Amino acid sequence: MLDAIWSAAEHLPAEKQNRLKAPFLETVAKSGDTLLLRHWQARLGADLRREKAVEPYARKKAKAALSRGNWTAFLRDARAGAQPFNIGRPEIMAEGARLAPDAPTRRRVVDAMFELAGRPIAASGLDRSFEQADFGHSLAELAMEACDLSSFDRAIALTADPESLRYALWRRRITGQAGALAGRIRADANSDDTHHVRLALDGYGPVLKLGYCN
Repeated sequence: MLDAIWSAAEHLPAEKQNRLKAPFLETVAKSGDTLLLRHWQARLGADLRREKAVEPYARKKAKAALSRGNWTAFLRDARAGAQPFNIGRPEIMAEGARLAPDAPTRRRVVDAMFELAGRPIAASGLDRSFEQADFGHSLAELAMEACDLSSFDRAIALTADPESLRYALWRRRITGQAGALAGRIRADANSDDTHHVRLALDGYGPVLKLGYCN
């Protein structure tokens, strides 16, 4: 799969390939395989940039919201769009789900996210709810992490691009055989921009980091 992803990158001009080396090596590093990382560093002629870990904004906000009350208050404020949920509500709620102390609490948060997202809007562009798409993305990521195929398929229907390569790869983490998408990665390569390769990296990263569900 990594060969397929980099072969797609090789369609790009050298300058754009160079911009992809850092995120590519960061993705390889998620595997925890030192030999694999060394192989790709040598092949790309670049070293992994190890940056200091910074706590994500959404996690900070979720912790702050929880510090002011219990989970009932967290969900009440989220539904109302009160601070800090007035900005980045889907992402903050997703971090809340990850911080949940048990499965029932996590389910309460996820159910509230689906409720707030609403039914899928059959529209695109400015006619579509941006927050619904953000809820869909966050819910898809949570479902992928939890190996919940039913919730995953429900979530991607809310996103702006359900057929995205990223989501196809995330789904394969649950169902297995991400390598089956190598042909698509190679076939969809282009020489215009780095978006395709970045989607592939975003999609395959969790497979390297977490492994397959089964």
